[in-house]
Amino acid sequence: MYRVRNHRLEVLLVHLGGPFWAKKEAGAWFIPKGEVAPSEDEFAAAKREFQEETGFEPHGNFISLGSVKHKGGKTVHAWAFEGDCDPSSIRSNTFSMEWPPRSGNKQDFPEIDRAQFFSIEEARAKSHAAEFELIDRLERICIEQGLIPRRR
Repeated sequence: MYRVRNHRLEVLLVHLGGPFWAKKEAGAWFIPKGEVAPSEDEFAAAKREFQEETGFEPHGNFISLGSVKHKGGKTVHAWAFEGDCDPSSIRSNTFSMEWPPRSGNKQDFPEIDRAQFFSIEEARAKSHAAEFELIDRLERICIEQGLIPRRR
């Protein structure tokens, strides 16, 4: 999800939930994403995962941003759409894991513990490095469409 405020592009990023990510900031913010089911279309999966991770239904004109590959080998396919929401109202699905480690205790954690709109400059500092390329692509498209001016 992106929005344009005062001729500036802002992108919605999400922070991963759970104890591993709790105190991390730089590089710990991502575009909402998830696994594609075996017979599922990538675009359909992207919309489903966005809703599961944020509680907001994605709609509007979608822009394909292509794909990027994380160092670990995961390929992320992304689409952007213009929209707005109150990031403090996210409702994420949860996952279970043993916590603390080797304790035998299972705990539930939200997949996403918070969301926020960031300017391009802020997103560069906060987002996972591999995924910032997708944000760069969105910025170029918005400039080409005259939605925002070129950064100096």
